Order: sequence, then C-alpha cells, then structure tokens
Amino acid sequence: MQVSTQEIVLSNASVKLFIKREDLIHPFVSGNKFRKLKYNLIEARNQNHKTLLTFGGAYSNHIAAVAFAGKENGFKTIGVVRGDELGSKISQNPTLKFCQDNGMEFVFVSREHYRLKNTEDFISCLKNDFGNFYLIPEGGTNDLAIRGCEEILTMEDKKYNYICCALGTGGTIAGIINSSSSQQQVLGFPSLKGDFIKEDIRKLAKNENWELISEYHFGGYGKVSSELIEFINDFYKKYFIPLDPIYTGKMVFGIIDLISKNYFPQNSKILLIHTGGIQGIKGMNLKLSNKNLKTINFND
Repeated sequence: MQVSTQEIVLSNASVKLFIKREDLIHPFVSGNKFRKLKYNLIEARNQNHKTLLTFGGAYSNHIAAVAFAGKENGFKTIGVVRGDELGSKISQNPTLKFCQDNGMEFVFVSREHYRLKNTEDFISCLKNDFGNFYLIPEGGTNDLAIRGCEEILTMEDKKYNYICCALGTGGTIAGIINSSSSQQQVLGFPSLKGDFIKEDIRKLAKNENWELISEYHFGGYGKVSSELIEFINDFYKKYFIPLDPIYTGKMVFGIIDLISKNYFPQNSKILLIHTGGIQGIKGMNLKLSNKNLKTINFND
C-alpha cells in the first residue's frame, strides 16, 4: 500500500489542511473499497466460497472493485445491476466493460425489482440460479467492511482536530468514527439527499463525535454541476490530486467553502480522507459529453 498524506496549501487560510491518499492503495481496488473488501475476502475464503455476489448501479465503484478483487483472489463474481436496459449497453459503459473484462457475470434487473434486493425471496431466487455464494451488500457495507475501514486512521492521524469523509452507505465513516479519538470531530459529507443515513450510521458507530454536513450533495447522488467540474479540474491543476465527482470532489469543495466561511477554529488541523472512486470519471464524462457539457480533465 502506498498511502500518503499531502498538505493542501491554501492562501490566506487560518487552518492547516491535509488529504490522506487512500486512493493510492491499489490501482483498481482503491480507497475505501480496498478497506471494505479486505476482511470480506478473507471470510469468503474461510467459508470455502467460490463465488462473490454483490449489487450496484451502472457506474458503481463497488462492483468494479469486486470484479477485480474477485479475479485477483480466485473468485467467480456476479453483479446484480440496477437498470435492465443496461444489458445491451455493456460495451458503451466503461465500468461494466471493466467488470466484464475481469470475469464478472451480470444480472440486470429493473429499478423496481432492484429495490427488493435485500428480501429473502430475491436472494433465494439468486441462489436457485447461481447456487451458493458469498453475498456482499450494495456499497460493501457490513460488519467486516467497518472493521476494515477502522484501519484507515493510524496513530499518526491523532494529531488532527477534524477528520472529514464523503459517504454513501455510511460504512466508511462508521469505521473512521470508531477508530477516531474522543477529542477529534468527524465530519461526514453525504452524496445523497435526505437525513435517513444518520440512523444507519448511529447503528454502526460506537462513538458520538461526529456530524453530517448535508449542503454539498449538488442535487443528490450522481448529480454534478459545471461549478463542481470546474472545481475538480482546478484542484488537479493546483495540487495534482484527482478527485471523483460523486464523493471526494463534493467533500473537498465543501471543506474549502467552509474554510472560507470561517467554520473551523483558527489553527485547526483538518484531515480529508480520499476514498478513491476515480474509475467512475470515464462514465461521468460520457454523460457530460452527451449533454455537451465540460468534462473532467486531468491532462492539462
């Protein structure tokens, strides 16, 4: 693993800002996906499973990571994908094509049917079709995933006053909360609209030194704006750090905006967790290009 922490030097800032490059852990199973899969892969092997089955959307970082990690560790992989229309569009979708190239078999289901993915009947039908498998939830969050995410913070990170993390299903931030010190404050930046994720985190987190900042979702999961795309491009030009537009990009935008509004006490040390997700940029750029909008560009 090549995790490093890099300072983000901001002009006229009264705080110190750092970013932990979890995205550098692995070229294809990066950031929190590596952490979430670590102990799940060990458990699947201990239970003598040969197949991993999981769920995700068209550009899911999670299913891409499962496909590669499964192949690398000798597992067959099955991805239950939201959107039955995608079955004929695999070659046009960078994420699904990557998964297919790494041996993943797909089950494409309608969005309505996909909502039933956690029911016993749904899982029983999958077992009838594919036999026994090791099930990894959508987004990868379970107890073993949280255990892996608890390893994101190290003793070296005790010096920071604030730990900031983007979140989807809540597993990553729960692990960070559990391994943080009582004097640290953990800030979560949801990529989805709504406060429902709070209850999920409360069930997973052992400490109470956290809060969610919900003003930077840019319209909800998968939604972006030209302002966000421009910010991501400018950030790369300044610091040579790629940000994804679904998770980390929104968090970093929010943190820098909060700094400009004096949200943090003077001389605070703030650590941002880069959770990866860079593979999804190709898919996002396709969507932006189809709308004749500016794309994310790390080549300038």
